[in-house]
Amino acid sequence: MNMIVAADKNWGIGKDGQLLTHLSGDLKYFKEKTMGKVVVMGRKTLESLPGGRPLPGRINVVLTADPQYEKEGCIIVRSIDELRSKLSEYPCDSVMLIGGATLYNLFMEECRRLFITKIYAEFEADSFIKNADALSRFKVVHQSEVYEEHGIKYQFFEYEREK
Repeated sequence: MNMIVAADKNWGIGKDGQLLTHLSGDLKYFKEKTMGKVVVMGRKTLESLPGGRPLPGRINVVLTADPQYEKEGCIIVRSIDELRSKLSEYPCDSVMLIGGATLYNLFMEECRRLFITKIYAEFEADSFIKNADALSRFKVVHQSEVYEEHGIKYQFFEYEREK
């Protein structure tokens, strides 16, 4: 499994169930990296997507503890064990974890690659992920040039877990 996320200087990723900021370059990067893949998310992340609908062109796997929850176009799993079992059906590199913070923090160190957009700004956030730079098992294998939108600078980083 891999993960993709945008985080601010404090590793904040969201506030009140929404992204901290909307950067069109980051949204394009997200789409490019996830299209045609299996995207894994929690129920709240699904509900935060436009219209609360699954992402088109991707297999959407949603983890929820709610035994009654169903969503057309999604594969619903109700436990971490069921999630692991479902994901074992797909090649590791085709699986992208897309949120939220609980799942990121639970699975981050198991991921093979981390695709992190570092936003060089601070926002008021209530959802945070672990500092990837402090994880000794990961090293940066790619970083893009610095981009700027609406006065906000950001950069794409790819981390790889050492064997």
